This record gives sequence, structure tokens and C-alpha cells, in this order.
Amino acid sequence: MNIVFDFGGVVFRWHPPSFLARVWPHRVADEVQGAAIAAEFFQNYGGDWGAFDQGLIDAPTVIARIAARTGWPAEEVAQVVAAVPDELQAQAGTVALIEALKQAGHRLFFLSNMPEPYADHLERSQPLAQWFEQGVFSGRVKVSKPRAEIFDLACRQFGVNAQSCLFLDDHPANIEAAQALGWQTLLFRMPEQAREELQARGLLSPVAQ
Repeated sequence: MNIVFDFGGVVFRWHPPSFLARVWPHRVADEVQGAAIAAEFFQNYGGDWGAFDQGLIDAPTVIARIAARTGWPAEEVAQVVAAVPDELQAQAGTVALIEALKQAGHRLFFLSNMPEPYADHLERSQPLAQWFEQGVFSGRVKVSKPRAEIFDLACRQFGVNAQSCLFLDDHPANIEAAQALGWQTLLFRMPEQAREELQARGLLSPVAQ
């Protein structure tokens, strides 16, 4: 099986409400408030941040646009943008899952909505080449999930067909887009749940824990 991982919220920690509570304690008192601020800041990964994800604008431009749109000081917006790499810590449970899937003989790839500066950071700081044969970052190909083009591009780059791929992502819209193109999918909530579902599908043996 060709198993394709999303990154933020799946392989790497990405939880904007708690992230903003940590980075902006003067604006975000708790995760409830953090969720509201995150919706305004990231616009559900559309708008300004979506353009940044797709590599259509650079970091200074996204900072300026968010500051202009929200009224938040540009230096505070820049603080959040600069803090994202530290938030992207590998999730131990998912790393263990990756290792088990490799040992089981599956081919592993990644498909991530990720601005290019953060993609560069992950390549420098994480053993991506040990975990995955190859992958696609939205910021480098100028298109992002859930658009069909990025799924088709990934299949061409990986040299596989959609029906042979199982896609793990934590966003229902991305899962639905992949399903519409013939991909098998697994909506990721936590590593333990993903492992149980992979075992149920016969892709991992329970003894691989």
C-alpha cells in the first residue's frame, strides 16, 4: 500500500488554539479564546494564510496583510509567524506508526499544505528522508489541498495511481477531496486511533505495536 501522510496535526504538532495561547498570552487567555483568534488569524487556511501556504506570497507579505486586515500590530503578527516552526514538533505516536508501517513493507509519502520557509525548516530539522520516499509541499508547487490538482500532481510525482493510495489527514475537507479522486482515506484524530484503524484494515499487525 502507498500510504500518504499529511503533516500539520498528523506527523507534527499543530493545534492553533493552544499555540496562540502560548505565543500570545496577552491576547489569548485560554484555548476557547485561542480558537476564535485562530479562525481570524488563519482564516481556515484560506485568504492570506492560504496564499502563504501555496507559495503565492512570502512571509513579510502575509504579515502585512494579516495586520492590515485585523488591526493587530505587524510586529505581533510577525511573532506568530516566526513561532510556527517551534510548534511543529514530531508526534511520538505518529513517528512510531511510520516506523511500523515501513517495517510492514508499505511505501510512505507525504502531502502537506506548508509554506516554503516551514518546509525548509522541517527538511533541516527532521529525518523526512528516513521516514518517506518523497513528498509534496504546497508552498513549492503553488497549489494546496483540497484542490484536485495537488492530489493529481502527487500521484504523478510518486509514480502511483490514486486507488493504490491511502491518505491520512486531519481535515475532513481534504479527506473528501481525496475520496472524490479515488483515494482511500483515513481521517486522523490521534495516533492510537489511526493505528487501530490501520490494524482493522489489515495494514498493520497488532504485534507491530
